[in-house]
Amino acid sequence: MRIVLFGATGMVGSRIVAEATQRGHRVTTVSRSGRSPVPGVTAAAADATDPAKVAALAAGADVVASACAPPRNGSDPKEPFLALNRALVRGTREAGVRRLVVVGGAGSLEVAPGQALSDQPGFPEAVLPEALAHSAVLEYYRTVDDLDWTYVSPAAEIAPGERTGSFRVDGDRLLTDADGNSRISAEDYAVAFVDELEQGAHTRARMSVAY
Repeated sequence: MRIVLFGATGMVGSRIVAEATQRGHRVTTVSRSGRSPVPGVTAAAADATDPAKVAALAAGADVVASACAPPRNGSDPKEPFLALNRALVRGTREAGVRRLVVVGGAGSLEVAPGQALSDQPGFPEAVLPEALAHSAVLEYYRTVDDLDWTYVSPAAEIAPGERTGSFRVDGDRLLTDADGNSRISAEDYAVAFVDELEQGAHTRARMSVAY
């Protein structure tokens, strides 16, 4: 497959690049710096908020992917992050690519029917704006009916770790282990993400990944 990945240099994006290239896919990494996290990969410098640049880079791709995160500059990230994802959708459309797979957040996962993790007592205030920005983006994607999008939510805790290849996949539910913990390594999240790029098992839906 030819994959164009925006936000390729972060913790999650860099591991998606590594996983996809290990499987033999052709990846174009896109970031503001233009640097690639993996040697030998085609790299481009572009701003994902520019639909024309998204379209130009995505032309001829099998799938567009995004590991872009909400801005962390102290202001409310909701509107800027929505604008970025609208630009990704518009650019993907203009490029004639049907598939768009994005790294999502965990805050909107349900701990019970209709009860989001981010609404629970004790949810960290420091990350609440980012969680709400991700939630707004998910609601936006649910209005997109002309692209085969997938929104991939990690577990509540995601950090660098081991690639085991063993994890669970669900939909809108927060997955927890026997001790009530919800976690995934960035490496195994990348495995699940690239699985979805290849298989398209959760078209126009959200999927969650955890141990």
